[in-house]
Amino acid sequence: MIKKLELWLLLIAMVAVLLWSLFNPYDRLTWWMEALPVLIGIVVLVATRAGFPLTRLLYYLLFIHGVILVVGAHYSYARVPLGFWLQELLDFQRNPYDRLGHLAQGFIPAILAREILIRNAVVKSAGWLFFLVMCICLAFSALYELIEWWAAVIGGDGSVEFLGTQGDVWDAQWDMLHAVIGALAAQLLLSGVLQRQINSSPWSSAR
Repeated sequence: MIKKLELWLLLIAMVAVLLWSLFNPYDRLTWWMEALPVLIGIVVLVATRAGFPLTRLLYYLLFIHGVILVVGAHYSYARVPLGFWLQELLDFQRNPYDRLGHLAQGFIPAILAREILIRNAVVKSAGWLFFLVMCICLAFSALYELIEWWAAVIGGDGSVEFLGTQGDVWDAQWDMLHAVIGALAAQLLLSGVLQRQINSSPWSSAR
């Protein structure tokens, strides 16, 4: 079970990164659109901490996901320096930071969905659990692509930085594929670690 000090340190670090990200971002509207999920997530985690505390693994993963999002919000995903470095190193045709973001969009929500499903005893079969987590992550990714579409319809040219397609007409499909790959990798790599942390937690309903 994660200690209160760890949670406070994670929260302080996340707020610090948020404040850095908010200072002189590439595009202010894009910043709000990209960072809003992080702001909402912080509120939800604080509000549910007492009634539904999460595993240490999940809190750290959510912190990492938050950092990925607010860094992308600051620069806009197509202009993140780390992405340009990877683009040059691997000889990519485009800045791949948004692809990393969508891998994380599958990887971290997969562990979140898995923990919630396990602790609420939604399914007992390991196979059905794996399948439902994949479905949830794909649905979440598809919803995000719909939000990007709605932003494009409403915002027109002003939504270009938020979309971050970099001229790729198949960007939405690639994004969803990366989310699926991330969800698959998370379950294959971390399911055992997550289950051990759930089983060793005093609030676990799975013991």
